Amino acid sequence: MIDKEKRHEECHMKEKCVKYDICPMIMVQKIISGKWKILILWYLSYKTLRFNDIKKRLPYVTQKMLTQQLRSLEEDNLIFRKVYPVVPPKVEYGLTEVGKKIIPILEMMHGFGAEYLEQVYDKEVNSPEISRP
Repeated sequence: MIDKEKRHEECHMKEKCVKYDICPMIMVQKIISGKWKILILWYLSYKTLRFNDIKKRLPYVTQKMLTQQLRSLEEDNLIFRKVYPVVPPKVEYGLTEVGKKIIPILEMMHGFGAEYLEQVYDKEVNSPEISRP
C-alpha cells in the first residue's frame, strides 16, 4: 500500500490533505462529477423542487439518468429526498446543510461562465474577421 506522503506527493496543497486517505480535490470531483449533477445542485440552490420540476429544467436528461444522479447526490449527503404519503406520490428534493455549502462555489462558476461568455461574445462582435451585413 502506498503511504499517505507518496499519495499526495504531487498535490500543491499536500500539507493540508496529507492527513486524508484521499485528496480533497479528488473527493469533490467524485461527488459532483456526472453530466447533470452541477445543474441539479444549481437548480436546488434556490428552492426545493419536485422530480418533474427538475426534469423540466433539464429537458435532455432521461428519467433513468436523472434518477441515478439524484440518488448519487443523496448518497453523498448533498441533497435530501422527502416522500409525502399521498396518492399520487409526491417527492421533493432539496439541498442538505452540507449541500448548501457548495452554493458559493456554484455562484463563482456561474460568474466565471458569465465573464467568459462576455469576453468571447465581445471578441466575436469586435473581430474584424467577421463579415457584417
